[in-house]
Amino acid sequence: MTLEAVILALRESWGPDTCAPEDVDDWTPDNPARGQCATTAVVIHDHLGGSLVRGEVHVDGRQVDFHWWNRLPDGEQVDITIEQFGPHERVVGAVDVARPTGPTRLDAQYAVLSDRVAARLARQG
Repeated sequence: MTLEAVILALRESWGPDTCAPEDVDDWTPDNPARGQCATTAVVIHDHLGGSLVRGEVHVDGRQVDFHWWNRLPDGEQVDITIEQFGPHERVVGAVDVARPTGPTRLDAQYAVLSDRVAARLARQG
């Protein structure tokens, strides 16, 4: 399994039903990465391991959200959803965080994204 294969499967799997609920109104086919960062980071972690990284999203110097991405086992940082942010949004900081072990607010979105990615990867062979 390659990083490139996982990224392609993820990009083909994003939709409003895999988006964080607070971002659904901003999700569009023109910005498919919007609201996908947490679920995407966990799916990458499922397939490639490493650690989860979280930063803060700031607008006008004020924190408005969190942003998630990955640090692979070799130390490479992978953030395929950074493109979701406009010029007025800035990601600051980066801290490795433990993978959630209990229920989260994004369980339904994660389940849909994980299943779609697994199906696409299986078809890629």
